[in-house]
Amino acid sequence: MRKLILAVSIAIFGAQAAAAGGYPVRPITMIVPFGAGGPTDVIARILAQRMSQSLGQTIVVENVTGAAGTIAVGKAVRGSPDGYTLSIGHYGTHAVNALVYSLPYDPVKDLRPVALLARSPYLIVAGTEVPVSDLKGLIGWLKANPDKALAPMNGAGSAGQLLGIAFERLTQVQFRFVPYRGGDVASMQDVLAGRLPFKFAQPADALPFVRSGKIKAFAVTATTRVAVAREIPTTDEAGLPAFHMSVWHGLWVPRGTPSHVVAKLNATVVAALNDSVVRARLANLGQEIPSIDQLTPGALLKQQQAEIEQWRPIVEEEHIKAQ
Repeated sequence: MRKLILAVSIAIFGAQAAAAGGYPVRPITMIVPFGAGGPTDVIARILAQRMSQSLGQTIVVENVTGAAGTIAVGKAVRGSPDGYTLSIGHYGTHAVNALVYSLPYDPVKDLRPVALLARSPYLIVAGTEVPVSDLKGLIGWLKANPDKALAPMNGAGSAGQLLGIAFERLTQVQFRFVPYRGGDVASMQDVLAGRLPFKFAQPADALPFVRSGKIKAFAVTATTRVAVAREIPTTDEAGLPAFHMSVWHGLWVPRGTPSHVVAKLNATVVAALNDSVVRARLANLGQEIPSIDQLTPGALLKQQQAEIEQWRPIVEEEHIKAQ
């Protein structure tokens, strides 16, 4: 009996010790809410590779697609709160979706923030057949050709729709929104083929085509120019002041994950983002790494909540709801 009690005591002590300082002791899963090859997936794989080295365990990237990321986030919410389920996503999947979808979870209350990862503004790009050379010219051309004022969107509340509505309000251009099931890849192909006049694109998707002369870039939706494309003016410089939007990415774990695990994951993310190779790879994607004071769980929570409140008026006034 004493041996049994001793064995149980040793097992409990071992479990407590592992919980306190042994994490991680097995592979970790990072759930990506989009398919392989997109910006979120690429960021996830860059970070997972470097974080795995620090943690001494493999981080397996799992792509879970569908319903604008809500399926993937829901899966993460249901994961065990032990540090072995990570949820990566952006302003859409972890903020705006709460305004547009009837969700069985709350992305703020049911997830615990780990760290803000990176930000990237959008480029306003157009096909080469659009006969203008700057943003003011594009606005004038869209007004003069209302039948060609088409704006792509990947679903209700997607960046294409929200940016398009904000653009309309500032410029008085009236868009007809075109839904794309194939996402940004499909709409970019239509810009290249001349079937779609323009779009808002992430630098990682657009810059290769800009540099090859297949599309034109008129502005970047930020207050400063993109480091990898200094030749592209900001919207303020191009004549559309205050038209700013960036895609920020973050990392979360299920609610209830122990604080020491969150702290270890946060420290691992910070170390990864300080790695020169990681920084260079993210910079090539047009991603900007936040300052050290912004790489905290609290900063990510603040960003998440602020994004929800920023877009709430437009979503409510335009009655944007997922079907």
